[in-house]
Amino acid sequence: MAEKKEMPQELKERLKAEFNLEWRKKLRKSIPLKERMKISRQKMLEREAEERNKDFYEVNLGLKAKAAMKEAQRCLDCANPKCVMGCPVGIDIPAFIKLIEIGDFPGSIQKMKETNSLPAICGRVCPQETQCEAVCNLKKATGVPVAIGNLERFIADYEKLKGEVYIPPIPPPTGKKVAIIGAGPAGLTVAGDLVKQGHKITIYEALHVAGGVLVYGIPEFRLPKSILQAEVEYLEKLGVELKLNFVVGLTATLDDLKNEGYDAFFIGTGAGLPNFMRIPGENLIGIYSANEYLTRVNLMRAYDFPEYDTPVYLGKKAAVLGGGNVAMDSVRIAQRLGAESATIVYRRSRVEMPARVEEVHHAEEEGIKFHFLTTPTKFIGDENGRVKAMECLRMELGEPDSSGRRRPVPIEGSEFIMEVDLVVVAIGNSPNPLIPKTTPQLTVGKWGNVEVDWDTMATNIEGVYAGGDIIRGGATVILAMGDARIAAREIDKYLKKTKRKTRTTKKEKK
Repeated sequence: MAEKKEMPQELKERLKAEFNLEWRKKLRKSIPLKERMKISRQKMLEREAEERNKDFYEVNLGLKAKAAMKEAQRCLDCANPKCVMGCPVGIDIPAFIKLIEIGDFPGSIQKMKETNSLPAICGRVCPQETQCEAVCNLKKATGVPVAIGNLERFIADYEKLKGEVYIPPIPPPTGKKVAIIGAGPAGLTVAGDLVKQGHKITIYEALHVAGGVLVYGIPEFRLPKSILQAEVEYLEKLGVELKLNFVVGLTATLDDLKNEGYDAFFIGTGAGLPNFMRIPGENLIGIYSANEYLTRVNLMRAYDFPEYDTPVYLGKKAAVLGGGNVAMDSVRIAQRLGAESATIVYRRSRVEMPARVEEVHHAEEEGIKFHFLTTPTKFIGDENGRVKAMECLRMELGEPDSSGRRRPVPIEGSEFIMEVDLVVVAIGNSPNPLIPKTTPQLTVGKWGNVEVDWDTMATNIEGVYAGGDIIRGGATVILAMGDARIAAREIDKYLKKTKRKTRTTKKEKK
């Protein structure tokens, strides 16, 4: 069971001030509480399964303005908004929703961007059903929470459609410089928070585009690249500098960057090291890690062949091993690329699957098959070294393990053969090892994760912070962003209490 958290005092004060605003008082009186509770949750439009499972266009189509305003009326404007505590980045959820209710969409996106620089992304990929919506007071009263994620997506899409992107005022430069390593959700969030404090922000990204897992891991039908690009461009408009194709640890080390005059650092390099089954035959042709498979398809656009000539094996009998969102993305991609059968093979039951309920539902609608309580024990190849089958073992559930889920236990004598010609291993990732290897003074855990003080996200090196998958292993986008907001707050405090150091840069030395 998750540890109960107390609301930070500064958050309490901010929400109290917001709650007492006159427009909110007026709205609380405009629609009686009992009437609000009778309003049905507004359904977000989505494309038909038999159409969408053949292409990479977005599945969900968003809310119309009238539906968004109607959904916003369901918010009870609680004096104790538990939804805010359920949000890792601390968005003032009742405030942005009430602004939607009165039709002030620009005001709503401005309110959102006070705490979240990536609303179009969060509205699409965050697991709201297990976070803000899970603790919504309306859910406790009626069983159906306010559609917070759908409303977040609505205002972000509205702003993009109107083409009138709100740029908040930036304070005068502080003279302090921060280097952010990795342009994934954690790095982008730190950049957005710190640039609004007047600090000079530079992001170093190894790939040729920014976004991290958002660009290489999440498929186009869940998060269109144009949406991500717009969010990145927003940060650039705020003054964030992006340096692409720059691999910290190879192009330059962390120590090298220190000599460039940076006052603080944030490490957000993610978990790019794939985990494997470590069973016989895993090196056969046609077996991919989810990282490689998704990167080829999403970032290198193998789905858009032949315009983008990226090779990826197009199997007819595809099997994806795992039960998380990465597995769901992989299996739905395999089907869209022409697989006659696309199957999830998961060693636990449906109840224990960590994937979002919506993603599992969409996969089932699209014809994805599920083999629960099943695990591969060996891959079998043909005479050309290509995978043609896997030997599997049926499982049953035993006692819960450290994750709180019931442990799968093999059933003796239950072996069977499953024919496959494409396998994607989606059983998790480990933290990227490059920076720890090239920064030996950095303290890491036994699994390769950078160790931090969880209250501040500070590492053992002064002025160096970290967050996201590099400290957690594979986790969610919103948890990475939550880490980043803590880190940004603490970096700002650190910069304000430290004097500007005079350094000689490499250019000056020359």
